[in-house]
Amino acid sequence: MTVTVEATHDLTPPPKNRKKHLSPRLRATAALSYLVLILLALIYIYPFMISIAGSFKTDADATQNPLSLIPSTWSFLSYERLFTTVPLLQWTANSALVTVFVTLGRVFFDSLAGYALSRLRFRGRSVIFAGVIAVMAVPNVVLLIPRFLILKELGLYDSYAGMIIPIMIDAAGIFIMKQFFESIPVSVEEAARIDGAGVFRTFWSVVLPMARPALVTLFILSFQGSWNEFAHFVVSRQSADLNTLTTGVASLTSGELGNGNQYPLQLAAAVLMSIPVAVLFFVFQKRIMNTTSGAEKG
Repeated sequence: MTVTVEATHDLTPPPKNRKKHLSPRLRATAALSYLVLILLALIYIYPFMISIAGSFKTDADATQNPLSLIPSTWSFLSYERLFTTVPLLQWTANSALVTVFVTLGRVFFDSLAGYALSRLRFRGRSVIFAGVIAVMAVPNVVLLIPRFLILKELGLYDSYAGMIIPIMIDAAGIFIMKQFFESIPVSVEEAARIDGAGVFRTFWSVVLPMARPALVTLFILSFQGSWNEFAHFVVSRQSADLNTLTTGVASLTSGELGNGNQYPLQLAAAVLMSIPVAVLFFVFQKRIMNTTSGAEKG
């Protein structure tokens, strides 16, 4: 009886050390690049760090050492005054109300306008789109006086409607949505049209769900823009009861609540005001960086 023993040989070559060693010159270049990036990051972060540190200072300390990152005497008096002396909650409620309506309005109406300019064929479409681009090129400050006159004539001045309606549609948002809709092939809408769906049903049920990355981007930009809006709220209202956080903090800067510079009080209000936008951006930062992911390429 013969026993045959088959030997198996591993023909796979041994793994090689694929770690690439950088030359000293490349290492020096990389280290210098990181150093420059760190310095630029510190330049941008430093003012915000000053705001946080200054909000915990006393008025005298903030005046004598405005750029110090460590308060000489830690004080929470500024935050206490914001919730007792300053009508911060009313300002926050006004800002939240305006921001919610403006953000939802921009997401809805900008999407409709962008879809119409992208898909519908009608006379004057190119002229309207050129007008949208032209509006984006006009500085916002140029439109403040005409906007004020229109609000006065329509009886919307010094009201929530006057603060919300003029900024519910944004030219930049229309441009973003139009460009994204054009990246979606028309073929994805054919099945809905065969089933008898109309234009709005096709837009709402088929195209809009595919535009989620662009919608998230538009939502974040609209929220940030309306939350931080200042110039429009200055010309659209006069009553102190309609103050938002931006106009309210501006009133602190003008010294409405007393004498002195009130740096800690102003900085504390600015820090609290920046929290919602910062949280929203960090939660959705990955989505805002890619506005075209999810679109089917044809």
